[in-house]
Amino acid sequence: MTGFARFAVAALMAGGLLAAFSQAQTEDVFAFIPEGGRTILTRIFESRPPPGDVGALLTGNLDRDGWLADLKARGGTIPALARLGDQEMLTLADYLSWNMPLAADRVPADVTRADWTRILPMDGRDIALNYCQSCHIITVVITQDRTREAWLGSLGKPSHVEIELTPRQREALASYLVLNAAIPIDLVPEELRAGGATY
Repeated sequence: MTGFARFAVAALMAGGLLAAFSQAQTEDVFAFIPEGGRTILTRIFESRPPPGDVGALLTGNLDRDGWLADLKARGGTIPALARLGDQEMLTLADYLSWNMPLAADRVPADVTRADWTRILPMDGRDIALNYCQSCHIITVVITQDRTREAWLGSLGKPSHVEIELTPRQREALASYLVLNAAIPIDLVPEELRAGGATY
């Protein structure tokens, strides 16, 4: 290997490490925002629950209260579910109510080998981080204590209607924020506290 080739390989490796470090830092800075349903459900599925339970969770069609009861009942066969706190359980039930049943062509044939991070739809946290920050700092969103109607009202304003979200995704985002926003400012990392505007 020539000196230049060794240098190029070293530079690529260093760049990869730097990118990984940068990504870890980016993820860590948002750790104060509660996990959304996609992340919680991915963790549940990665704990290897019985395939029948996975199938039932992917194809069920319940409202939030129905899912909450269903999840609590499944805690006996899915230990990872039984370990969830009340808020996580409610967030997961809410997510399932907006996103299940999963379209038949998205349900994997072998649930034990599925890449859930690609299969499961975005949750409210994903939507907030991926879309809200294109115009303002996430603090504007995550520190507010608002009703579902107030969130939907903001999402229906001219400044927000052009955001490429379906009506159902907007409702799911509003629902997530009602359950998980109103985070006290002292829990927000200092670098994210600037620009505390409201809607």
